[in-house]
Amino acid sequence: MIHQLPLNDASLHGYFSSALPPVLTVDAGDSVRFAALNSGWYWDEDKPRERDAALNSGHALCGPVEVRGARAGQTLVVRVDQVTPRGWGVTFGDGTRFAWSLDGDTWKGERGMRLSAAPFLGVIGMPPPEPGIHSTSPPRRWGGNLDCKLLTAGSTLYLPIPVDGALLSAGDGHGAQGDGEVSGTAIECPLESAQLTLDVRDDLDLRMPIARSGEAWVAFGIDDDLDTAAELASETMLDLMERELGVDRAYALALASVAVDLHVTQLVNGAKGVHAVLRDDALRSVERPN
Repeated sequence: MIHQLPLNDASLHGYFSSALPPVLTVDAGDSVRFAALNSGWYWDEDKPRERDAALNSGHALCGPVEVRGARAGQTLVVRVDQVTPRGWGVTFGDGTRFAWSLDGDTWKGERGMRLSAAPFLGVIGMPPPEPGIHSTSPPRRWGGNLDCKLLTAGSTLYLPIPVDGALLSAGDGHGAQGDGEVSGTAIECPLESAQLTLDVRDDLDLRMPIARSGEAWVAFGIDDDLDTAAELASETMLDLMERELGVDRAYALALASVAVDLHVTQLVNGAKGVHAVLRDDALRSVERPN
């Protein structure tokens, strides 16, 4: 079943909290379709949506969506079915605003710049289990502002569930972004439409989020320290390799050293992100003759 989540005051918020009541409850396997403001609460370029700026100071998120029967300690499976940007976007560099317009699959920027569109949701996540109001800025073990450009349509994100019901929120449309997001902004754009399909698994014990993107596995590491984030991404990938390839830890480490790439996801959201990528064609087993 596909549920439509309306873009209205009830479904919009700029913070995470387990006390936020769900605006929609779905069954595992259902899909949610929604439109989204850009991170600065804009639908059109010239006027932000009115809000309580003191409370809703973060990204404009849609939700929360409750998944019926989901329990803390399980894994939420989020398949990204569709991400369709609105026709405009903006990037900031050293306090200067740079505008973009979408022409088919190409972003047209100032000074003749052209950039291929690769839209994704910067924020897909759930609230921390601790009570209170939590910022949307840092990524966490439960997702949030991951800002990973690999999470385009067709990818699947796996997140540890922190609270019963999951209470997923999403938003922060990005029209394109480089690894690192070095200015602090991507092409920040509203979304005409996005669709996520949600499921639950209880057979995964994840230290950090993982994802399936194209022909590759992705493992995330998140920490205030970049070295620690890289270590967490590596350890999460080793967990994944042990499970998927059926190898021991030492062999997984040796294979990772020659086949896994580490990328800096972002450096600008407080907690830093690193993602490890293992492409399907990076390792090829050879069946030995009898």
